[in-house]
Amino acid sequence: MRILLFGGEGQVGWELRRALSVLGQLVVPARKPGAGGDLGDLEGLRQTIRRHCPDVVVNAAAYTDVPAAEHERARAFAINALAPEAMAQEAARCGALMVHYSTDYVYDGQSDDAYSETDVAQPLNVYGESKFDGDRRVMASGCDYLIFRTSWVYSVRGKNFLTTMLKLLRERDRLTVVHDQRGAPTSAELLADVTAHAVARTYPDRALGGLYHLTASGATSWYGYSCLIADLLRERSAGQVIDDAAIVPVTAAVYGSEVLRPKNSCLNTSRLEKAFDLVLPDWTTGVIRVVDEGLYFEKRRQL
Repeated sequence: MRILLFGGEGQVGWELRRALSVLGQLVVPARKPGAGGDLGDLEGLRQTIRRHCPDVVVNAAAYTDVPAAEHERARAFAINALAPEAMAQEAARCGALMVHYSTDYVYDGQSDDAYSETDVAQPLNVYGESKFDGDRRVMASGCDYLIFRTSWVYSVRGKNFLTTMLKLLRERDRLTVVHDQRGAPTSAELLADVTAHAVARTYPDRALGGLYHLTASGATSWYGYSCLIADLLRERSAGQVIDDAAIVPVTAAVYGSEVLRPKNSCLNTSRLEKAFDLVLPDWTTGVIRVVDEGLYFEKRRQL
């Protein structure tokens, strides 16, 4: 199996390089201009896919700066919608399976229940609109596809809520953290491992393709998430950590952001679990693992 992975330098892409390597030959073009993986160069993307003629095309790259997207609408749509469309069209041309990642931000977050794949998408912001447009374009391309909608992605690499909290909980005397937005923190490692499993099953049986929700199980708020990280740091004696009383729950409105975000980011994953015989772990499992991984690397850097 020949697998072409775009976005191999990002959080999810880095884990995919590990998880997908056992399935066959993996090619990871760099994202810089002229290297074949620049999502702003649609013709370059097409030429890269035609040159490698892969069995599987995986797009782990995206425009993810939610506030900036409000002012860079054209760029957000170019990367999150037009680029996946070009990949999917070329995947259809060569008979490849297309794997693409989407987001909880396609929903408005007003439901009291976890969203299922059949619920109507109503994005609240430009980022969500661009990602939903990308989903539609992949679906309309004629290729066989797996689209995974996920939420609150983190890893030990890069900038995300977990790595930010690992730093701030030991630097600040007080933190305010949003408590009225809920979701399932989902590790890049889990996304990559489930993707590899699903690709192995779907490549020979294209009927398994489609749109799936993929997150860890359970749910919490950003406040609950930060409290767990603080508890783990204390248990591991990882420096001075602020008291629980100094982690103050606030509403999202306190921050006065110009960007609307869904209050409920919970996604129902039963379709995925049934289709691929999976039991997705509780969100705390991945957080514990990645916190320990982050602390390990901190100690290594200090040696």
